[in-house]
Amino acid sequence: MNQPAIRVLLVDDESAIRRALRPPLIELGFQVSDAVRGEEALQMLRTGSYDVVLLDISMPGIGGIETLRRIRAFAPGLPVVMLTVRDGEDEKVEALDLGASDYVTKPFSTRELIARIRAVVRQVKTPGRLDDAPIEIGEIRLEQARRVVTKRGQTLHLTRKEFHILYCLMSRAGRVVSNSKLLTAVWGPNCSEEIQYLRTYVNQLRKKIEDDPSNPLYLLTVIYTGYRFADAQTFDEEATCAAEQASRSESAMSADYLL
Repeated sequence: MNQPAIRVLLVDDESAIRRALRPPLIELGFQVSDAVRGEEALQMLRTGSYDVVLLDISMPGIGGIETLRRIRAFAPGLPVVMLTVRDGEDEKVEALDLGASDYVTKPFSTRELIARIRAVVRQVKTPGRLDDAPIEIGEIRLEQARRVVTKRGQTLHLTRKEFHILYCLMSRAGRVVSNSKLLTAVWGPNCSEEIQYLRTYVNQLRKKIEDDPSNPLYLLTVIYTGYRFADAQTFDEEATCAAEQASRSESAMSADYLL
């Protein structure tokens, strides 16, 4: 059975961006509507049905940040991917703190954007799990109810704050969590600017969960913004590829033996 098309609302005042994105999205089976300003987008969202919003931060009128704030007031679960510029780090952090699902930085590749669209929509459409249900990504398994983390079946000894940081990231796997949001969640609102605290704990956490802390596979830094825990699908795809390669190697060895 064919999957229903993902309904995209593209909000950007630059006609060149809209013209560049519509054809490849439509060609891949997306349904695309567009708006030039935030005010127009809000009206369309109230009268129509969409699976994801691509929202430019820098627009005339109420702007992308205020548009996001208003979207979250009446559609808290709707995925919103922000389209940002390279020097807009403060705006990126503000957008994430307001509930943006993800962001891409201009100029961006269409492939990257499509991958991020599918990732945020998949997270919403995947049946929800209970907060205390185990989270398993790659070789890392976190059990919130028991406050236990294991890697390859071996228990990792984490401090309370390390566990809390890891849970905040793994429960939002694939999504960027800003520094201020992590600091507020773990240390409280009075520590939202103490980024060095966070860096120190992240470094310690990497030493416990990564095979090579200097080249992390799980706990990834998003420069000037925050951190992201790798999506489970990434590891599933890598495992599938490895299994297929192993199978091909075994078949080749068997063929050589028969010869």
